[in-house]
Amino acid sequence: MTDTLALVPSGIDTYRQPVVYMHEDCHVCRSEGFAAQTRIRIDLKDRWIIATLNVVGRGAWLAVDQAALSFSAWAALEAQAGDRAAFSHPEPPASASMIRAKAYGERLDQAGFAGIVSDTLDNRLSDLELAAFVTACAGDRLDEAETVALTRAMKDAGQTLDWGDRAVLDKHCVGGLPGNRTTPIVVAIVAAAGYLIPKTSSRAITSPAGTADTMETMAPVALDAAALRRVVEAEGGCIVWGGGLALSPADDHFIRVERPLDFDSTGQLVASVLSKKAAAGATHVLIDIPVGPTAKVRSAGAAEALGTRLSSVGKALGLNLALHVSDGVAPVGRGIGPALEALDVLAVLRRAPDAPGDLRMRALDLAGHLLDLAQEAGQGRGRAEQLLDSGAAEAKFMAICAAQGGFREPGTAEQRIDICAPHAGQLTAVDSRRIARIAKLAGAPRQKSAGIRLLVRIGDRVDSGQPLYELHAETPGELAYALAYAESQSGVLTLSGEMS
Repeated sequence: MTDTLALVPSGIDTYRQPVVYMHEDCHVCRSEGFAAQTRIRIDLKDRWIIATLNVVGRGAWLAVDQAALSFSAWAALEAQAGDRAAFSHPEPPASASMIRAKAYGERLDQAGFAGIVSDTLDNRLSDLELAAFVTACAGDRLDEAETVALTRAMKDAGQTLDWGDRAVLDKHCVGGLPGNRTTPIVVAIVAAAGYLIPKTSSRAITSPAGTADTMETMAPVALDAAALRRVVEAEGGCIVWGGGLALSPADDHFIRVERPLDFDSTGQLVASVLSKKAAAGATHVLIDIPVGPTAKVRSAGAAEALGTRLSSVGKALGLNLALHVSDGVAPVGRGIGPALEALDVLAVLRRAPDAPGDLRMRALDLAGHLLDLAQEAGQGRGRAEQLLDSGAAEAKFMAICAAQGGFREPGTAEQRIDICAPHAGQLTAVDSRRIARIAKLAGAPRQKSAGIRLLVRIGDRVDSGQPLYELHAETPGELAYALAYAESQSGVLTLSGEMS
């Protein structure tokens, strides 16, 4: 078959972007006029995908009669060893005109957004086109009606969960605050109170840990929809990774482009959060908005604007939504990184004497607010505290872990070193963004036990040479890499009297 090429796995992870590799002397590549970064349609049996071409030079690892596929492309085609596929130019994406219209300031309706979402999921849009769409929607360029339309288009494009006429609770934190791992505690309390709370969470993209990363150090999180439903029907709640459930699947594609651009878009954030909540079948949703100088939301005004948009879009989607504006001045708990944050969660659930008090109080506040949103009518905070202090929340958490595949204790890193105070003083500030970067350089979240353990809190008096935080890594190289950055930074933890 001269018009086809043998498929081979490339062994290259390109995240969610399908990529195909062809030899520069490949006859198909030459005949079709394919060049690097060309969008190519690949047909295999009754399946097809659109992938981006990378060209491999002479003398390299790929034969001229082969096409190598990235992990995501191989999985999407369900390719097997020995398969041969056909390659052609795809039709231009119909939604490209919608993106151009939005870029020139026109308003889009739900049909326009639905077309963009559909082409995104079919990989018909290049990263340049997706970046143009994200840019055209950035800042205040999505009004309320457009945000509602985009949210509905994103929700409708994926799987949805239906729990009948029962109240379904959920919570979400907009992020930007290291260590703020309240979700496992809140889920345990709410499920122990007898409510449904099927919590789907993300893995970290730019932070040292996501809820799914932290939970994965204690129990399996990669459940499909059927397994999720079994867990929730048995225990009332779950804490699973949402990436395998196809709930608002276009969101992951948009996030992949948004993160490097570092755009602050209220409309896109609201669509991202609420499309997933609605797809998960939530009826009552609590949104936590930490506000602080180095958090994602940095001012009361920004929090108010975000809260107003969340409330209006939530109402349009039929959600009973409440806002919880919290203190985002400093990291929460002691751990920053998946396993270290899991240890904090377990300490709170187990009522350990040294459990971080700030994490406990935040979790109780959120659980209480969520119970009040359901029907506790002002009694939620007291009920939440009783369920935590009695051990009912711990028992429920362990039951959820067992139902998801079994509980395990989080691991600990072998490589550790203290970062000490350069002089005596009082701790007055913590730069959440830079402390998170240090944890990431140590290996978090990929290395589950890597990260930072904070040893002092804002307001503490410290002596010269006293340890401020402990750096954890799984290898000496990662420890040295993070240490070099930590030692090059001043003001990550600010002590009174410190020279500017």
